[in-house]
Amino acid sequence: MTTTRSRRVEPIPRQAPLVVALVPAAGRGLRMGGSVPKQFLSLGGEPLIIQSLRALQAAPEVDQIILAVPPADVEYCEHEIVSRHRFTKVTKVVAGGAERQDSVRYALAQVSSDTDIVLIHDAVRPFVTLRMIAEVVAAARKEGAAIIALPMRDTVKQVRTDGMIERTVDRTPLWLAQTPQAFRRDWIETAHKKAHTEGVRATDDAFLVEWLGYSVAVVEGSGENIKVTRPEDLVIGAAILASRMRGSGTGEKGEK
Repeated sequence: MTTTRSRRVEPIPRQAPLVVALVPAAGRGLRMGGSVPKQFLSLGGEPLIIQSLRALQAAPEVDQIILAVPPADVEYCEHEIVSRHRFTKVTKVVAGGAERQDSVRYALAQVSSDTDIVLIHDAVRPFVTLRMIAEVVAAARKEGAAIIALPMRDTVKQVRTDGMIERTVDRTPLWLAQTPQAFRRDWIETAHKKAHTEGVRATDDAFLVEWLGYSVAVVEGSGENIKVTRPEDLVIGAAILASRMRGSGTGEKGEK
């Protein structure tokens, strides 16, 4: 399902595609605890980052991948992640920044001017599917910007500073943003440059594009497309992985 916020743009022609995926993977993962960055934690015997890269490598819509990692891990990732696992679409491994937004900006600086669409995906969302990638890229070609998201299903409460409920919020128009997110290159480059100049910080890239006044399409994702940021997420991830390995489902019938 795809919904939009109103503004129409001219679609980018499919016959002239160049889609570059950026994978910000320089986070320290403080909420996870321990000394190993969360993107390098093992799930099913492999680091999370490998599973995310494998999906992007397999996606026919993606032409190139640029990886942003901790500065001290650039050489390690080039040899032990990219070369060893034959991620041939990875064209560059760059040093990331202190925050996710900085890492995306550094990776964006390496994107060539002939790129049509920039796709951004969190390294710690290892269960992204080929369907999600294909649909978010298609929506971005049509609308200029698109994200994977889920409709809010839980009841939402607005809580006062004293810990008491202020009100119950109507969840009908509320969606939970995920990645991948895809954008026209010129839009996302302008958004990040302007945000950096003006000191604007955001928790996702779509916010910066919205901040410029552009509309962003929404493509429904999957509850399995979790972001692994806490220890309990590894337990949930292990269950999802086991389910997929048994062939018992991926949250959507036949989704890969």
